[in-house]
Amino acid sequence: MSGRNLAVLAGLASAGMLLAAFGFQYLGDMAPCKMCLWQRWPHAIAAALALVLLFLPHRLLMLAGGALVLAGAGIAFYHAGVEQHWWLGPTTCTSQGINGLSADELMSQILNAPLVRCDEIPWSLFGLSMAAWNAVVSVGIALLWLRAFRVTAAR
Repeated sequence: MSGRNLAVLAGLASAGMLLAAFGFQYLGDMAPCKMCLWQRWPHAIAAALALVLLFLPHRLLMLAGGALVLAGAGIAFYHAGVEQHWWLGPTTCTSQGINGLSADELMSQILNAPLVRCDEIPWSLFGLSMAAWNAVVSVGIALLWLRAFRVTAAR
């Protein structure tokens, strides 16, 4: 398979990831948290890059696509770690302690809390959350992009 075709396939895979995310959001009624939204951007840009490659085939764009999706995998892995409580996530979308807060401060924290928290797992399959699955699949997509880059270099 040509490098261009592999890159387009990788872009389609990223578009499929976006479709799945929107499916969970709109058909499954699962609102995304802030970190879920962060994970969508690399896939959206990679899908757009694949469209550009149809008209302007350039191997550096293939390398950029791989780097983008790999960065998205990093964001997804970070999110999966926040969900598992391996490390803290952004304070704007995770729960915070109440130690030392006055009643007014506690009420303010409750009223300003986001509706969808990043440190809760809303769905999982085979023990992996959506964020973890995104990390795994994104690594595979990044490898497709990098394979496209290598195949194009060989010619």
